[in-house]
Amino acid sequence: MSQFFYVHPDNPQIRLMKQAAEIINKGGIIIFPTDSGYALGCALDNKNALERICQIRKIDKKHNFTLMCKDLADIATYARVDNSAYRMLKNNTPGPYTFIFKSTKDLPKRLMNPSKRTIGIRVPDNAIALSLLDELDTPLMTTSLILPGNTSTEFDPEEIRDQLEHQVDLIINGGYLGESPTSVIDLSDDDVVIVREGTGDLTPFQ
Repeated sequence: MSQFFYVHPDNPQIRLMKQAAEIINKGGIIIFPTDSGYALGCALDNKNALERICQIRKIDKKHNFTLMCKDLADIATYARVDNSAYRMLKNNTPGPYTFIFKSTKDLPKRLMNPSKRTIGIRVPDNAIALSLLDELDTPLMTTSLILPGNTSTEFDPEEIRDQLEHQVDLIINGGYLGESPTSVIDLSDDDVVIVREGTGDLTPFQ
């Protein structure tokens, strides 16, 4: 059975964030709030945790995973970002966007899209997610918590607990979030491609 933390959405308790980071570093998978609903997360280099996430969501290794970062400092390690794309990121993060880039060779192959060799990057506008990333001091491998048969991200932590408390190591209750998917912007080629229109304003990319 998973642990269940009640965390203040605006002022996350540092003690709980440290415990959450420790669970991730020991190989656990967690469910946590973002600015676009709840997400599943695990350590970047943990193959077994990634496989568990795939089992929960009933997805295969062709799924587009996302690296969630606390800022732009680590992005160049894992994604090929030119100057114009970097300016776009700087002007629109943190926020409800997922940006797709060509991956670098430092990114584990199991995390990149196998055909396109791309990776999603995002910097969330959520105090709990950012506090967790600050404690980890490394990007987090994430995917939206969309349960099999559903098309939208889960947003009610109590319902999440009822369904998944035996399948994950920690659920962070950051409150009822509502449905608000990210806008997905593909910057992997020369042209800017809007893959999904979500919460994030698309005006800067059109």
